[in-house]
Amino acid sequence: MSGSPATPDEAMHRIDAQLSHIWMVRTFLKHCEEAEEDDDLMEVVRDLYDFCLALGPAWNDKNSAEYLKQTRKKLGKLRAAVERFVALQPEVSSHTNFQMAAVSLTTAVAAITAVLESVTQA
Repeated sequence: MSGSPATPDEAMHRIDAQLSHIWMVRTFLKHCEEAEEDDDLMEVVRDLYDFCLALGPAWNDKNSAEYLKQTRKKLGKLRAAVERFVALQPEVSSHTNFQMAAVSLTTAVAAITAVLESVTQA
């Protein structure tokens, strides 16, 4: 469970699992026809990418302290991007893929937040 106590290393792995959802939604949005003509949607895509990119070096180094630091630093911007997408989504498309993208992003942010709140000191 993502809300159960976690060491920094466990937290890093739990967050990385959620990052996979963010990455897949980002990829879907980046390549959808709707994004070709929607600057606001492309800004969301860039913000999702920025979050993923910020965590990559610490993941590659297996540096859980730096990973969690970057996650906390970038979480507000991720949260804002997801809120923008959720508000924008009905205008962009009512297709189930877009609805599920909004749910997936919202769920991932909630899970990441819960993991961060559960971190114990090793």
